[in-house]
Amino acid sequence: MTYQFDSKSIFVGFLATLLIMMAVSFKSESNDENGRYKTSATEAGVVILDTKTGAYIINTDYTNGRWKKGDFTDTHGKSRAN
Repeated sequence: MTYQFDSKSIFVGFLATLLIMMAVSFKSESNDENGRYKTSATEAGVVILDTKTGAYIINTDYTNGRWKKGDFTDTHGKSRAN
């Protein structure tokens, strides 16, 4: 039994394989927000930190009306200056 390969069929198969590989290999450009926010709760209060921007909110007495906003880099710079 002899097999004959048509160059046109081989070329179409190669292009189809290349197209499938390219479609599978590209990653989505969506921003993955999983793990972006870190929360710490102790007797002293609650801190929620945005690890992407360094912004945080803090509540020292566990009430809804006492949240304070801040920025980690500004706070760190002020503490180093003191």
